[in-house]
Formats: sequence, C-alpha cells, structure tokens
Amino acid sequence: MIPLCRDQGVGVLPYSPLARGLLARESGTARLDGDPLLDRFYDESDMDVVRVVREVAAERDVSPAQVALAWLLGKEGVTAPIVGATKIRHLDDAVAATELELTEAEVARLEEPYRPHPVIGHS
Repeated sequence: MIPLCRDQGVGVLPYSPLARGLLARESGTARLDGDPLLDRFYDESDMDVVRVVREVAAERDVSPAQVALAWLLGKEGVTAPIVGATKIRHLDDAVAATELELTEAEVARLEEPYRPHPVIGHS
C-alpha cells in the first residue's frame, strides 16, 4: 500500500510502529511474555529484526525505540507514526527519533533480516 499511497500523494500514519512494544524493549518483559497478540502477529523471524535494532541502538547509545522510529520516519510517504505513548519517556524517545539520522548502512542492516508476513484479520 505504501507505494500506492506515495503515488497518489496520500500520507501514511503507521499504526503500532514499535510492534506492540517489541521494538522498544531492551530486554524481555512480563508483558512481552504474556501478550497473545504478539504471538499472533509476530514470530521467531521477527526476533532477528529486534536483535539488529538493539545492536544499532547500543552502538549509537540511544534507545531501541529511537532507532525503530528513526528508521520509520526516514521512509518516503510516512508523515507520522501513531506511537501510543503512555509514559513521558515514550514521548522523549519519539521526539529524539526525529533528530536521529541513520546511515544507509544502518538502514540496510535493519532491513536485511525482515521477512514479510501474510495480512492477518482482513479479507
């Protein structure tokens, strides 16, 4: 849909850009272990993406959320993510991500492990 939206001049507002918090966590949490939607929407292949996000974040000395949001904001057609902030630090990460410029090498590294998933819940 993103290429179509870009072609038609329609802005994209990605929902759940941090994958229900999966990309924001620096390590496992009870919420991650007990969230049935994570199991429905994400699988073991997504953990490779999480690993690279955490690596880039550690190398840059920023949070994984900042890396994930900076990657998203660097995509043509994305006008703003829907971050669903519930804590001040979530807003701090979102604001900081607007200032973080990833290198082409970092972007390629972040995208390399991604594997597309089938659309779930829509027919």
